[in-house]
Amino acid sequence: MRLHAWMPVSPCDTGCLDSAAPRVGPLRMLFRAVRMIAALVGAVGRVLTSRGGERHRAVRIGCGRLLRACGARVVVHGGEDLADAAHTLGRGALVVSNHISWLDILAVNALTPMRSLAKADIEQWPLFGGVAARAGTIFVDRERLTTLPGTVAELTEALRAGALVNVCAEGTTWCGAASGPFVPAPFQAAIDGGVPVRPIALRYRLAKGAETTLPSFLGEESLFTSVLRVLRLRGLVVDVYVCDEIAPGRARDRRELARLAESSVRSALGHDTVASASRVLPLRVRTRVR
Repeated sequence: MRLHAWMPVSPCDTGCLDSAAPRVGPLRMLFRAVRMIAALVGAVGRVLTSRGGERHRAVRIGCGRLLRACGARVVVHGGEDLADAAHTLGRGALVVSNHISWLDILAVNALTPMRSLAKADIEQWPLFGGVAARAGTIFVDRERLTTLPGTVAELTEALRAGALVNVCAEGTTWCGAASGPFVPAPFQAAIDGGVPVRPIALRYRLAKGAETTLPSFLGEESLFTSVLRVLRLRGLVVDVYVCDEIAPGRARDRRELARLAESSVRSALGHDTVASASRVLPLRVRTRVR
């Protein structure tokens, strides 16, 4: 339900979902569900009991294990310098991506741990809300515009402190076959903080290359329904395209900056290949170049 004119909305619903895709059998699906629960419990325990760099490592490993438990494989295109910018140079960046699924945040954090901007509802979820807060999530109340300046200020402070912060820039989920405009508001934090913007394009496909909308989390469907649909899929691949950064000062204002980032993401998704090496994320922290 749209509560005000500025609240992002998507026309996508379960009618956008593909009618057919390779599926695993009931036993394989059950095995994946058990692995996912085990990976989730392990990740929660490590995040809640670790600090600093160890917590970052726990987040990255936990996200990778959850993706594998779901039967998903992550292929990263470019972005070898992304982690170095924050963890070696101490420079923050606003990392913006398109938004399709609950898997998005797992894929991005399996690449390198980041803080996130998330809807305030998540903070109230049992267990998950506490874990998200512990991981440094910045919560935004999309229903109350009066809280937005404070959220942008908090986001700016995190960026100035050297954090990578991931924002799903469309503001709501789309099916992947269709996409929405990037919301300008969070880009003001990058301008105020004097940090670059790093666009990331996410695409979901099957092992043989065909794109699929089945991982999408759409409309009023429950998270449980979406998770079950993912667990049934055979050969799910998440392509993560890390685009070139947009340097501070390149855009006149947040609207132009949002358009530049959106253009980078759409360009990456409009090509079957990019002019950079790709690599498959392993379970361990260190990535291997393929």
